Amino acid sequence: MSEKLPQQNDSEEIDLGQFFSAIGNLFQRLFNFIGSIFKGIFSAIIYTIKPLVVHFKVVVVILTVTVILGYIYEKTNDPVYYSEMLVKPYFDSKYQLSSNINYFNALISSKNVKELSSIFEIDTLSAKELIGFDLEAGPETQNDLFIEYDEYIKSIDTSLVDELTYKDYIDKRDFMSGRVFAIKAKSNDISIFPRLQEGFRKTFENEFSKHQKRVRDTMAYIDRLSLTTELSRLDSIQKTYLAAIREESKNRNLVFGTGSMLPLQEEKRATKEYELFLREQGIRYKLNELNRTIAEENTFFDILAPFDKLGKKDKSFEYSYRLLFPAIALVLFTLWFLVLKAFKYIKDYE
Repeated sequence: MSEKLPQQNDSEEIDLGQFFSAIGNLFQRLFNFIGSIFKGIFSAIIYTIKPLVVHFKVVVVILTVTVILGYIYEKTNDPVYYSEMLVKPYFDSKYQLSSNINYFNALISSKNVKELSSIFEIDTLSAKELIGFDLEAGPETQNDLFIEYDEYIKSIDTSLVDELTYKDYIDKRDFMSGRVFAIKAKSNDISIFPRLQEGFRKTFENEFSKHQKRVRDTMAYIDRLSLTTELSRLDSIQKTYLAAIREESKNRNLVFGTGSMLPLQEEKRATKEYELFLREQGIRYKLNELNRTIAEENTFFDILAPFDKLGKKDKSFEYSYRLLFPAIALVLFTLWFLVLKAFKYIKDYE
């Protein structure tokens, strides 16, 4: 038996050696694969910018010409102005706002100035100057997001609360979940923006939002009636307790004759009065919160910041033609070179 033990150890060492060798080969292949990916990306980048280096003089000429053409086109065309309006929609009118923004842009694309002038109550010449509208998320503080998350947690099933953390909620939060929105308007007319607000007022006051407001007002009336009724009942109970206290204060000498029961009775009565007081304060707090909500959300939307009287010149890349034209020219030149190389490769392929 002593002669077989070394042979078994040698077999185990061979198996372990093969195992570690296989792992080493696997990692080597993985590193080679990752290296080939980076090498391919690097080769693609070099191959793409190669025509710009090889034909450097031609590229300089193209850039010079396109910069000049872009500058001339930028100066001869009417400048583009923009202005933003911050709004806070109520009664889910934000969905109609998003839909109407797309509708307005469609009217501008189709040059339907008659419909635009009717919506915004402006003349057709001013409507013709409109370029487009964008709907963006408004500014939000960390405190606003915490309040929104807290309200969302209260509205869902308690069994799902532990599965949705604050970070998960913010990551999965939809654009339309916000409460404040920025409406960005673009036009060739620098002073048209204040006249556009009336058109957006009609957007918020739609049939759905009016229905939502009627439902809210009805529920608020029912809640207010319930709270005031409960307050009235508490007031009656408190008056009954006060009457009982006055009656017992007149017969205090008789109560003393019963021994040590008076302190205990007074303590119980004080406890009851304090509970009634706390209950009354809770009801009044709910009533005040209800009235505050009705007062704050009594319109279909609030304008937090209106359109400026005069728009600001749009200097974004989209309208900076002295930069846009050269960029387009470089892309087209590179694509043309790649297409020629592809045709040559296909032609010579055996």
